[in-house]
Amino acid sequence: MKKEKVEISLECRNHIRGVKDCIDLIGGKWKALIIGHLFYIGKMRFMDIKRQVEGIAPKVLSKELKDLEMNNIVKRIVNDTMPVSVEYELTDFGRSLHSVIHIMGEWGIKYRKDLFDE
Repeated sequence: MKKEKVEISLECRNHIRGVKDCIDLIGGKWKALIIGHLFYIGKMRFMDIKRQVEGIAPKVLSKELKDLEMNNIVKRIVNDTMPVSVEYELTDFGRSLHSVIHIMGEWGIKYRKDLFDE
């Protein structure tokens, strides 16, 4: 027996599309962690991010930072020093994700407590 497709309202479809867009921008194994560290620590150099985000390979970090920069979440700042140094920080648009990252963190704490009694 074939089930009928359930129709949902335009408002619900738009909300689901918004969730998809958010996941596309910050989903994956590393992006939310990078964004979270930039929230809580602030402007950071590449190697500082690498040290904070345990387990990430330099090539992967570079790719993720480029993706986040391309999507206007992170900005790359080249400092005119000797030698030249590069820092990364959240854009205003990136900082608008604060409540999303904060709620994800609260949910994760509750998850660990409920499942692992931590």
